[in-house]
Amino acid sequence: MSARRPDAVVFDLGGVLVDWDPRRLYRTMLGSDEEIAEFLDEVDFAGWNHRLDAGERTWAEAVADHGSRFPHRRELLAAYPERFPETLGGVIDGSVRLVEELHGAGVRLLALTNWSAELFPHARERFPF
Repeated sequence: MSARRPDAVVFDLGGVLVDWDPRRLYRTMLGSDEEIAEFLDEVDFAGWNHRLDAGERTWAEAVADHGSRFPHRRELLAAYPERFPETLGGVIDGSVRLVEELHGAGVRLLALTNWSAELFPHARERFPF
């Protein structure tokens, strides 16, 4: 049986096509990877970011709210949406080459992401795909 050519392929963006890591930003603000991990754990950064990606509220509202819970971390929390482009590395080469190959073959390509609507434009400006 021969393999059938796909009609469409759906890709995720962060971690699949784009190297995204908030530690990239926080390395410029904190002294060590241990301090970064402590901060991210303390404020439940992953959960906080996930709720914002889900459209729970604006980043300004989220920073104000979370900053009131962690006033000693307010500057670090505020830095994330203000300096979001610093969390973006380059492209993930193998994945992007695959997208280019599929595009060249006329396969319909779609992106599915949980990126927040407020921060997504930074990626659109930087990455042509």
